[in-house]
Amino acid sequence: MTLFFYLIIGLITFFAFLHAWVKKDYDINRTVVINKPREEVFTFIRQLKNQPLWNPWFQRDPNALMKYKGDDGKVGASFYWKGNRKVGEGIQRITKAKQGRVYETRILFVKPVKVNVLTYMGVKELEEEKTKMVWGTKGHLAFPLTIISIFYSPEKALGENFDKGLKDLKKLLESC
Repeated sequence: MTLFFYLIIGLITFFAFLHAWVKKDYDINRTVVINKPREEVFTFIRQLKNQPLWNPWFQRDPNALMKYKGDDGKVGASFYWKGNRKVGEGIQRITKAKQGRVYETRILFVKPVKVNVLTYMGVKELEEEKTKMVWGTKGHLAFPLTIISIFYSPEKALGENFDKGLKDLKKLLESC
């Protein structure tokens, strides 16, 4: 019984050390150049209803329940989804929309894990028909996600999805 007790204390201490040691804040982003005018790109990306067309998370469950509230594309508008295990459940709310420049949302994932993150998109005109876009997310990892991040980093998990989403967005917008 004493050995079991020491083993449990040792495991708790080990996980507490890992949690204290690992980086908890993250800011992950990717960029793409889209051959369309800045306003056209911004007008499209700020619409919550357009996200399932290019955002890879929503492509994982085409039958997911999706509900929209508010004036889409404007501060305060929101988007609720509930899907399979790969999509989960959550709500996204527009918190900032600076016309033609910056767009931010706050996402609360309810399932499979409760996480609150900030996503951002920014557009910059490079030329009349060429726009640079950045898509990213910032957040703070709580326990046990800090331990999981040692083996499965947010950079890898989110970065691959951002790359795919931006590639799909570029293809979608440039084909119009």
